[in-house]
Amino acid sequence: MISGSSMSPGIAFGKPLILRESNISISKVKISDDQIEKEVLKFFSARHKTIKQLKIIKDMTKNSIGESKSEIFEGHIMLVEDDEFEKSVIEIIEKEKKTAESAIKKAINKQIKSIEKIDNTYLRERALDFKDIGTRMLKNVLGIPIINLGSIDNRSILVAKDISPSEISQLNLKKILGLIIEFGGKASHSFIIAKSLEIPSIFGVKDAINKIQKCSYIILDALNNKIYCNPSEMEIKKAKKIQHKHLKIKKSLENLKNFPAITIDGHRIKLCANVNGIHDIQITKSQSADGIGLYRTEFLYMNRNSFPCEEEQFETYKKIAVSINPNPITIRTIDIGGDKTTSCIEFPKEENPFLGWRAIRVSMDRKEILHTQIRAILRASNFGKIYIMFPMIISIEEILYLKEEILFIKKQLKKKKYEFDPSIKIGVMIETPAAAVISRDLAKEVDFFSIGTNDLTQYTLAVDRNNEKISHLYNPISPSVLRLIKKVISNSHKEGKWTGICGEIAGDETYSALLLGMGVDELSMSSSSIQKVKRIIRNVSYRDAKKLAEKSIKKSKIKEIEKTTISFLLKRNLIKKTSHSKNSL
Repeated sequence: MISGSSMSPGIAFGKPLILRESNISISKVKISDDQIEKEVLKFFSARHKTIKQLKIIKDMTKNSIGESKSEIFEGHIMLVEDDEFEKSVIEIIEKEKKTAESAIKKAINKQIKSIEKIDNTYLRERALDFKDIGTRMLKNVLGIPIINLGSIDNRSILVAKDISPSEISQLNLKKILGLIIEFGGKASHSFIIAKSLEIPSIFGVKDAINKIQKCSYIILDALNNKIYCNPSEMEIKKAKKIQHKHLKIKKSLENLKNFPAITIDGHRIKLCANVNGIHDIQITKSQSADGIGLYRTEFLYMNRNSFPCEEEQFETYKKIAVSINPNPITIRTIDIGGDKTTSCIEFPKEENPFLGWRAIRVSMDRKEILHTQIRAILRASNFGKIYIMFPMIISIEEILYLKEEILFIKKQLKKKKYEFDPSIKIGVMIETPAAAVISRDLAKEVDFFSIGTNDLTQYTLAVDRNNEKISHLYNPISPSVLRLIKKVISNSHKEGKWTGICGEIAGDETYSALLLGMGVDELSMSSSSIQKVKRIIRNVSYRDAKKLAEKSIKKSKIKEIEKTTISFLLKRNLIKKTSHSKNSL
């Protein structure tokens, strides 16, 4: 039995098909001056061929999976066409006298190394995109055939070191039953596509190829993160039972899509989605989300050397607003710094970047960034229901300043005859104890709150959530964190405003009833969690949930809070009686 990290749930049975990487040999021989022009032309030819292939893959993806996933390849095309990348390759050829393939490899590796240094999972996964692009270009410049995975005839489970978005988009789903990948994580585009295709997948399986190559038959259990090599009849029988139960639960969750998140005694709560870009919209719509509770605009600024202009931002925000209209979209202004940096801007070296120049502090210091983004958001508000949300607020002075800037930009737009929503709603993220403590005062100045429990937990407990040595201390249901959440919700309601939660806890169905009982108005999460949370909401009463919250808030130990919430779920048969783990939901 081999284990990994389940990426796309499900169970598959079949023969393994090992996908081995092509051996790409790069010559280290330096070229002469009269060969430079030839090598530059080789680069342009390979780039043209790569763009042509990516456009075909983009169209295939659009037809088979949907427009939102095809946008991933639009991003790949932009990276290949990038002026800075072109300049870098040509400079290496001319100054270092390298061949086209050697220059391409060096330029790509430089990008990959710079991205891998970033302490952010989503951004580190973008290194795989560069690797995919680089491998394709190298094969094109060297004339190495590129395997079309869509031509695989035998029904099998694909095993590979890693798999690129372009490869996964070509899979024949009638033949490929599942995926076992040595590398990659939940933020990778390959995972995003695998999940949308609903292919049972386990990524991060160390040395998978060596371990599986001698197996004639395997069970891929992407529900329990297990792979069985040459399983016994008993193991196959047991896995089929699990598969049958999974499909039954999946069907029941699918049936929930057409129903609202409303308790058995009639209390309604909104379930929204957190999205990183246009490519997430189709999944959001397919899950019947009540809107987008958090649009992370910083991903527009990543993997590029210059800031997105007003027009580019406007078109992006407009496209999303139109696609989910009449549901609302909450656009968070750029939240960079801390563990999210971009080459668009030079960040100072800081001892404590999470306590340093990040989020709204960057926008307020660099007015051109703030003004460009606010203008684009306001213009897009004419095409759908858009809310503006500011991150990392710690004082009244900050929000008063930002409101003044919005008024100033509104006057600018009026002069230029641009139409926008004059009464656009303004909100703030409650991510620090400072904001939670003055939440009653903040509520008087804004229209809504969104509690970012990831950072609120980090700052309240003084625990770096990326530090593995102290990760056991990080817990969003710590009594101190829960009491701050309750305080924020109560203060917003006293001022007639609403509060949402957009941190990871919002999508954890173990605590859905607890958050419901605390009076939260909206939960925003990964689209894949919406139906699981809805199942809990629709099977409890608001009255009982409030009692659960009152009881939990009084507890002084994390274990006592966990025990109370689990007991609540057990009594309502919303969790297995044989186990108290989250996986039993």
